[in-house]
Amino acid sequence: MLLLKRIFAAYLGSQVAGTYALINSLHADRASSTSILTSHVEKDSDSIIASQSFENADDWIIRDLDNPQIGALENCVIGPKNVIVYDTTLRDGTQGESISASCDDKLKIARKLASFDIDYIEAGWPGSNPKDAEFFRRAKIELDDSVRSKLVAFGSTRRKSVEVEKDPQIQALLDSGVPTICMVAKAHPWQVTEILRASPEENLKMIHDSVSYLVSLGKVVLVDLEHFFDGYKADPQYALKCCETAADAGASCLVMCDTNGGTMPWEVEAISREMVNRFEPLKTIGIHAHNDCGMAVANSVCASNAGVGLIQGTINGIGERTGNADLCSIIPSLALHVESGMGCKENLSDLTKLSRYVDEILNRTPSNTLPFVGTSAFAHKGGLHVAAMERSPQSYQHIEPELVGNEMRVLVSELSGRQNIMGKMSELFGDLEEELKSERAIAILNRVKALENQGYTFEGAEASVHLMILHASKIYCPPFKILDYSAQVYDHNMDSASRVVASFDGDGTSGTSTSRATIKVRAIVEDPAESSLKFEDTLSVSDGNGPVDALSKALMKALLPVHPSLKGVELVDYKVRILDPTSATGAATRVMIEFREIETERQWTTVSVDRNVISASLNALVDGFEYVLIDKADYCVVWDGD
Repeated sequence: MLLLKRIFAAYLGSQVAGTYALINSLHADRASSTSILTSHVEKDSDSIIASQSFENADDWIIRDLDNPQIGALENCVIGPKNVIVYDTTLRDGTQGESISASCDDKLKIARKLASFDIDYIEAGWPGSNPKDAEFFRRAKIELDDSVRSKLVAFGSTRRKSVEVEKDPQIQALLDSGVPTICMVAKAHPWQVTEILRASPEENLKMIHDSVSYLVSLGKVVLVDLEHFFDGYKADPQYALKCCETAADAGASCLVMCDTNGGTMPWEVEAISREMVNRFEPLKTIGIHAHNDCGMAVANSVCASNAGVGLIQGTINGIGERTGNADLCSIIPSLALHVESGMGCKENLSDLTKLSRYVDEILNRTPSNTLPFVGTSAFAHKGGLHVAAMERSPQSYQHIEPELVGNEMRVLVSELSGRQNIMGKMSELFGDLEEELKSERAIAILNRVKALENQGYTFEGAEASVHLMILHASKIYCPPFKILDYSAQVYDHNMDSASRVVASFDGDGTSGTSTSRATIKVRAIVEDPAESSLKFEDTLSVSDGNGPVDALSKALMKALLPVHPSLKGVELVDYKVRILDPTSATGAATRVMIEFREIETERQWTTVSVDRNVISASLNALVDGFEYVLIDKADYCVVWDGD
């Protein structure tokens, strides 16, 4: 026992030298060793001790639960009971193809992640590029303490044959000014000798020198053990030696990296359990999983189940190659299905907003099929499913979508049943006589099936379904009507070679052609003289970059005097698909247009099909403007009573 006391006294005094050689013997006498630690940590009034009597090792969990990001790694955190969430969207996430973030973008996302209460935010590698260096400079001034305290600077161990104090990359980590450093180190002997071109012994010295130097200057250091799982399977003794070296040097967390993404969940869980058993209660073990086999989320959750206390990942799973572990799946899975404790658990209802905010800032189209946060996550299409959902939402949902800030959607398509339409009608009109609702639902469903047979698709165009149901009601007065329209294209340069050179002017408009649209609109307006309503026809003309753009501008120009609320509506996406390529230029064309209301960020989509792409486009435009005016127009009557 005296030897154990001396070892722990040396460790807790931050003067450890070779402690981990005796870890196995510590586990042989767990009850005694944890009681010694208890007597020490009880002196720290800032710590919360989970249990005063430690009958088994799992009871020894100490964590500042009120402020998880500050001092979270000062003590051993054991999953899945408690989990530290570590976000690397701003570093590893931006390594994904077609993903780029400006410094301003990164500052915005950092604030959003902090407001969600992510424990650690890995913001970049200050020694690798000017943008990340700029971020850390501006963070000192532009981010408040609640955000800065969560920031992590990423870097690597010192270079071989370079003194740690003279390594510019190590100095850049210090200059970042953040309290926490995450350092990548090789944990696979083949990677060390063939990629680093260093000896295994030199790699260990690089790890020790780098970690101990930063810890001596007051930094909290995590070590990302690159290629750890592959290295462990190839040479477990060396992989563990890398871990022990980092721990002896003062690292607060040892992060196992599945760098190539090829490790299976059962392997991850078994190796993670070995690591936790070996280093508990001295160090928190973490995991950093890549998704090359589609296992990143499963591997992260399995690791947590084995006792891993820190999980690294990215929002929406973005990252190099096929991406990183998706925190938008991991966080709710652990919080709701495993009942893990984590700092951001109280903000779970904001998860969908966070997911879409990050996509918006990074200029990405959100994936509809993402678990928990995708628009299709709680969307129901099959008629039998929807009928069951009417009786109990839990029949085809694993959680209530509101828990993660999402919503249930009932899709309408040729595969839908009557219940799908009846559900939509209930949303619009409230309680209706069941027989009346059923009769109209069948009629609308038959129309949906006929239109989808022609090429329509209503799954992603709920606004068009909404309008179809309204137009089938007894009294519905549209806010406007198109009387006629025309569109012309004038081109004065038909030479293809020169058009390639002069296709756009400096302002982004076409340099060789002009499109002009004329449209006549009838709307209902109030006649002040007669104190009554009357029809008013407006003829509008507008130029544009192509006939569809010209039509959109002409329609908006005609409607704004009567419906000024349309000023806050914009088109965000325009998709055209040829439905029958064998018909060549005579093929039917499907047009889908996505709209957004700027003030509320509300979005909706409409669809139309026609052999004339201009007609299909105008119909989709009209539906989009009509849909937003239903609740805003002064003279738009919706009633379905007797």
